[in-house]
Amino acid sequence: MLHLTINGLRVTVPEGTTILDAARSADIPIPTLCHHPKLTPYGGCRLCIVEVKGINRPVTSCTTPVAADMEVATTTPAIERMRKTILELILSDHPNDCMVCEKAGDCTLQELAYFYGVSDNRFEGERRCYTGKDHNPFIGRDMEKCILCGKCVRVCEEVQGVGAIDIAYRGFNAKICPPFEKDLSCEFCGQCVSVCPTGALTGKAWTQRGRQKDVREIDTTCPYCGCGCSLTLHVRRNEIVRVSSRDDTINEGWLCPKGRFGYTFVHSRDRLKTPLIKEKGVHREASWDEALDLIASRLSKIGKKHGPDAIGGLSSARCTNEENYLFQKFMRAVIGTNNVDHCARL
Repeated sequence: MLHLTINGLRVTVPEGTTILDAARSADIPIPTLCHHPKLTPYGGCRLCIVEVKGINRPVTSCTTPVAADMEVATTTPAIERMRKTILELILSDHPNDCMVCEKAGDCTLQELAYFYGVSDNRFEGERRCYTGKDHNPFIGRDMEKCILCGKCVRVCEEVQGVGAIDIAYRGFNAKICPPFEKDLSCEFCGQCVSVCPTGALTGKAWTQRGRQKDVREIDTTCPYCGCGCSLTLHVRRNEIVRVSSRDDTINEGWLCPKGRFGYTFVHSRDRLKTPLIKEKGVHREASWDEALDLIASRLSKIGKKHGPDAIGGLSSARCTNEENYLFQKFMRAVIGTNNVDHCARL
């Protein structure tokens, strides 16, 4: 363990901890745009700069490991001036369309501009302009809002292991794109969307469906498989407008394409809402008690007349592991048969 001082506060952290993580462990805020706790430190945005005694220049706290008896100042007049200038430089090449941006209210760049009071920009010059549109079905890419934080590139490589995008070109012409600037063609897991700090990456199905106002967040479990990933449904007027996941859940905020984008079936008109019993070729609605009584009586009659192996059970890969365990236990212990299968071939 190493001891250091941050803003006059004594902090003890394991060796190898960065200054940023040490500060956050002591609830000392340091602004960042390119940092993500589950991704490799990048040090690209430079907003996390701090002063370290004995070093005659600011250092990036997200890439600098702590040392014994290090003295750190996370906020000084000089540091705050530099951070504000960095924000102004980033915003000088950023569209001012927060009024219609899908990320407004949940945009890290917008939030930092608010706290640092950046309303006017003293830096003028050429701006990057991209007129091309990506015709992939799921992810909207507005590259004029990209700040080159590299989060999308790192999550695609380090978490998904896909590497579908990277930073191309250099200097003013640098941009994040698929190979040869083609339309995005990948797994469409949406991990890049979840880590993007601006409105550069959004879900196409979310466009103009609701941002923050009048949107409720409801935590639930993904119904697509038995892994049990946690979802946060963003609901407006009793309709799901988008899906996300929290970092402190079992799936650590990561989702697959079905979990993140495949939620429209919830509002399908063909969705069953009550049990149906077929009589004389016609389905009619029934209560759960009536349906379960019918199932129990039919299973009992078939088992007595033809034996338990005349009965088979089909479960679903969309059920949880616990539900499937109970189902096979019911078939084996109650019905008395090993005829159990599942429909995992989605």
